[in-house]
Amino acid sequence: MKKGRLIVFEGIDGAGKSTQARMLRRKLGARGRKVVSFREPSRSRWGRELRAKAKSEGSLTPLEELELFVKDRRENVARNIRPALLAGTIVILDRYYFSTIAYQGAKGLDPERIRKINERFAPKPDLVFFLDLGASAGLSRISGRKTRDLLFERETYLRRVRRMFRDFQGPRFVHLDGRRDKRELGREILARTLAVLEG
Repeated sequence: MKKGRLIVFEGIDGAGKSTQARMLRRKLGARGRKVVSFREPSRSRWGRELRAKAKSEGSLTPLEELELFVKDRRENVARNIRPALLAGTIVILDRYYFSTIAYQGAKGLDPERIRKINERFAPKPDLVFFLDLGASAGLSRISGRKTRDLLFERETYLRRVRRMFRDFQGPRFVHLDGRRDKRELGREILARTLAVLEG
């Protein structure tokens, strides 16, 4: 399958993923690039169920969470991600299976098993930006949100998630300091993205 390019943003809540994903889409579009963006969980039946259950702490076991994330991702890949890539479009994702590895792995599930389950059907990204931010800082940034995700926003838990994100290493993984000015960060993200697109 090829192809457009798949660019992913990861990190704990409050790290700035959604902001940078929107900025990158806008900048690439302004340069005449064919680009779309999606987020996970998606708006599918499974994604809506995840969002609803996330408001009730303890309503899902880690394995049930994993099953819902995989079902939601399968649909997102089939309906949105794969068709866009086949059409030669740049796809920007706000979270992907690396979040599932980190969040469900931090709850005790086997990270390698999670990775293998997802990579059986999910296209591998060309570039993954990890925006790194401390758990307390991330929670402080999102404290004003109308709804708080009780399953995923506990500080001790988010520290484990952050450590798992930091374990991803390799040429396609880029770790950036989420405390930096968002415009400065956006310029580096654009430069790194263009290097991959034009390389």
